[in-house]
Parts: sequence; structure tokens; C-alpha cells
Amino acid sequence: MKKITIILRKYFLVSIILTALYCHAQQEPQYTQYMYNTLAINPGYTGSPGFLEGTLQHRSQWIGIDGAPQTQALTIHSPIFTDRMGLGLSAVNDRVGPANEVYIDGNFSYAISMGEESKLAFGLKAGARIMNIDWSKGIYYQEGDPLLNTNINNNISPTIGAGMYYYTEKWYAGVSVPSFIRSDYYDDVQEAVVSDRLHYYLIGGYVFDISEGLKFKPAVMGKIVSGAPITVDTSANFLIQEKVTLGVSYRYDDSAGALAGFQITDNIFAGYSFDYSVTDLNKYNNGTHEIVLRFQLMPKETRIKSPRFF
Repeated sequence: MKKITIILRKYFLVSIILTALYCHAQQEPQYTQYMYNTLAINPGYTGSPGFLEGTLQHRSQWIGIDGAPQTQALTIHSPIFTDRMGLGLSAVNDRVGPANEVYIDGNFSYAISMGEESKLAFGLKAGARIMNIDWSKGIYYQEGDPLLNTNINNNISPTIGAGMYYYTEKWYAGVSVPSFIRSDYYDDVQEAVVSDRLHYYLIGGYVFDISEGLKFKPAVMGKIVSGAPITVDTSANFLIQEKVTLGVSYRYDDSAGALAGFQITDNIFAGYSFDYSVTDLNKYNNGTHEIVLRFQLMPKETRIKSPRFF
């Protein structure tokens, strides 16, 4: 009897956690090192560095929990024709529990000069979201139940999003909506088809010159979803000798983290972050790991006046 009670408790706990995980899957993927892959959340960023840039990012969330979110992102973009226009591609693979979503978008931006050292860029993105759900990889309550065993294969929904991105040599600010189209998805908690909600992103960052070899670079990102609490991510990084980055991050009422990065060459940057849950969930997981690799193909005559996130 004691063994049976332990098993029941285990499955009850896993069911609660997977419910939370699946609810997460219906939100846009989240990142701790968003400042190194801004194109993933704002199409206005497209082409803004002034040269070809490509980024790879991987996030493993809540290590130790079966079915926890795992996200991979790839972005590549560059100015085209003039420094006012940018063109890029973004692809995201987001897996949680029995669900897997793939986002593929083309990105375009057009920037106007707001002064000698500042620009305001308007961005558009369009593409598709592909959803697959394999119930055999999740927990179901009754063998053969058609509601919980009918897989969803390659359910394709269009996406259209937009963003504005203002930037100078020292700071940036932006607002974006990943998609204006509310897609339908199957919710195994409600056992019904429900509609996704619009997401709004607000981002900002600044570069403070502390000394010749030390810069302080705080950043913030807010995510607003109707009917859900506002999510706020903050980070504070120090750039040492334009080579090593060390910092901390905090996601309100969710997690605290540490970040580290290294400028391997003039063209290649590698970053790592570790998040620790500050909620009761920390009893059941070993934290969240995220790595990012960024490549920038700069013309030889290009010289960045001030190291920055953007």
C-alpha cells in the first residue's frame, strides 16, 4: 500500500508539472540572453548592426523534469542595397512535453535617420508556425481515450508580426508583436481547441563607460500577454577589456541567473547563462542552461565605436 501511495503521488506531481509546462508551450519561447539574439523577438532589429550577423541559441529549461521545455533558435540577417533596409530569416524549434512547435519567419526592416547617431527602424515578419503533438510522449489518463491519443501532425498556421526599434551608439529601445494572427491549438487540460493570445514585447538597453577597459550594460525586456501577469526580465552585465562579459539576470517572480560571455575573435562571440528557479519548482529541477553563439561578418573597414548588445 505504501508503494502504491508513493507511485500515485509521483504521477500526481508529474501531472501538475506537465500541465504547467504545456501552458508554457502556448506562450512564445523565452530567452535569458535575448540581448544577443534580438531578431528572435523584434523584426525591427533586422540589419541594424550594419553587417551580416548569424546567431545560434539553445535553451534547456528545468533540467531533471521529463518533458521540460527545450528551445533552439537560428537567426541570420544583413543590410541589403543600402544601410536603411535589412533582410533576415529566423527559425525557432520549441519542444515541451508531447508538443513541438516550429516557427519560420522572413524579416524585413526599413530605418530612418533620427539624427547624426540614431535611427528608428520599422520591421515586419511573416511566416508560419508548424505544430505537432504526439500524445505517446505525454501522460494520458485512460488507454485508448480518443481525446488524449489523437495526434496532431503538421498543423500549419500563418504568422504576421511587426516591431519598431530605435537605436544609437549607446542605447536602444523597441516594441514588437511576434504575430497578430491568433492561432488555434489543442489544449489537453481543457480538452478543447482554444485561441492563442497576442504577445507584446518591450526591450531596452544602455552602455555606460565606467573606465577605459570596463563598460556596464544593463538591459530589460517586458512581455505583456492579455489575461496573464506581465513578465519582466532584467540583466546587468559588465564588459571587461572588450573581451569578457560577466553579469546577473532576474526574471520577476520566476528565476535568478548568472551570465558569462567571451569574444573569441573579432567575429565570434559565445555566451552562457544559468537560471535558478525562485519558486517552489526549484525543488524538482536542477536549473536552466542556455548557450548562444554569434557570428558577425564585418567589412575590414568597419570599426565599432562602442561595444553594445545590438
